[in-house]
Amino acid sequence: MILPIVRYPAPVLRAKCRPVQEVTPEVRQLAADMIETMNDANGVGLAAPQVAVDLQLAVIDVSHNPDCLTFLRVDGAPARMPEHMPVIFLNPVLELGKDKETDEEGCLSFPRLRGDIRRSLEVKVSFQTLDGARHTWECDGLLARAFQHEIDHLNGVLFIDRLSAAGKVGLKRKLGRLMEEWAEDDA
Repeated sequence: MILPIVRYPAPVLRAKCRPVQEVTPEVRQLAADMIETMNDANGVGLAAPQVAVDLQLAVIDVSHNPDCLTFLRVDGAPARMPEHMPVIFLNPVLELGKDKETDEEGCLSFPRLRGDIRRSLEVKVSFQTLDGARHTWECDGLLARAFQHEIDHLNGVLFIDRLSAAGKVGLKRKLGRLMEEWAEDDA
């Protein structure tokens, strides 16, 4: 089922999400609905607070762009990214690489708004899957950026919070106009 995507400034987007204590049929259904919602919105990732649920659950699918990363290791072994997409991850722990780059990002909770965000080039993410197993992924490229973006959501951090000072000034007016449009869309 396609779920409504919450738009900024909904309070749930600022929530520090609760850990998933147990993978219930409801959690499994939420994950399936989130994948369907993300695909319908042409997104790369979606976090539970974006569908008004404050749980540490997110989904990512970058398989549409097989050249978007140079490496993926799953539990220490080299892996082919398309075989692991979409990824559903719960209760993640993120380790950031030292090297950073700036690239343009958007967010499904901020339709038609994009900004240049500085993030780590490589990440190591440990997380739980729906079957209860813990895995560790190491990656770079768009997948690393998507993990950082979605895990930020689980901690109440939004991509606009990561803009440079100049970027925040530049997007402030545009965000105000867009919020008025979103309110009209919802009316």
